[in-house]
Amino acid sequence: MAVAVRRLLRPAAWRAAGRVPCRGHRLVPADDEMYQRTRLTVLEPESPNIMFVEGYTNRGFTISGNLVVGPCAILPRAILQWNVGSYKDVSHESLSLFRLLEPQIEILVLGTGDRVERLHPAMLKQMRECGIAVEVQDTPNACATFNFLTSEKRLVAAGLIPPRGAYAGV
Repeated sequence: MAVAVRRLLRPAAWRAAGRVPCRGHRLVPADDEMYQRTRLTVLEPESPNIMFVEGYTNRGFTISGNLVVGPCAILPRAILQWNVGSYKDVSHESLSLFRLLEPQIEILVLGTGDRVERLHPAMLKQMRECGIAVEVQDTPNACATFNFLTSEKRLVAAGLIPPRGAYAGV
């Protein structure tokens, strides 16, 4: 009888009866949920034009199946070699490429190599004044951030400098 009463009582009734429900239980599907078919509906197929960073080495990047040697600029519809040797070469001129894009990007992800490096505040301020948020990270995290923002269908671009460390997949 106690078992039947316990099944009928809801959590609010448990508290009123002086009982506290056990929170260490596992949720299991009901009998009618166990044998139903799972259905998947594709609302929008992935576009083949979306850029994803698949991996990187100390020599370059693999982006959507394309091998790019050296630093690169990933734009919404293109991959370009970026003429910077290290984070010290990032300047107003090297960032002008990202300011001239149409439609304008929302976020620029900069990968500065093995470590997060500080860029000149005036450069970052100029990008903000143009309406572009700049995220400066080490290259491995910048690749992951770029992929995440791209998967969210955000207007994002990346400027990536290869890390000096060994190969790592994203």
